[in-house]
Order: sequence, then structure tokens, then C-alpha cells
Amino acid sequence: MTPEATLTLLNNALWITVIVAAPLLISVLVIGVFVGMLQAATQINEMTLSFIPKLIVLFLTLLLAGPWMLKTLTNYATNLIINIPTLLI
Repeated sequence: MTPEATLTLLNNALWITVIVAAPLLISVLVIGVFVGMLQAATQINEMTLSFIPKLIVLFLTLLLAGPWMLKTLTNYATNLIINIPTLLI
């Protein structure tokens, strides 16, 4: 296996990780900013007020994007396993 092939595999793995994690992270970020602004406007500094909406949105996002995430990871793993003979040369 050449160093270029190793770097390509690593690059693809990191890119798939970013793509799969993005919907969850972006949704929690948006809700966190919204709840933070709401807390700043009302001066309510309750920790559970920021945690519970994030947890709910994370769960809903996982329900909506979960099949796509699983399909993406499965396709990547399948392609990686299929290409093992070409990678070992």
C-alpha cells in the first residue's frame, strides 16, 4: 500500500465522518444559539433549559437523518471492503 493510497483512505474516512456528523452538530448548534439568546433576553440561567431542547432536537434529527447516515456509512464500508484487493497491491 502506497503512502498516497493511505492518505486517500484517511481523507475519505475523515470526510465521511464530517458529512455524517454535520446534521446532528448543526441542528444542536442552531438550537443552542436560539436557547442562549432566549436565556439572555429573559435572564433565566437554568441549565436544564438549554439541555432538554438540545436533546429533543438531537433525537428528532437522528430520527430524520438516521437512515441517510446509516446508508452513507454502509456504502463507505462496502466500498472499502470491496476495494481491499486493489489496496493491498
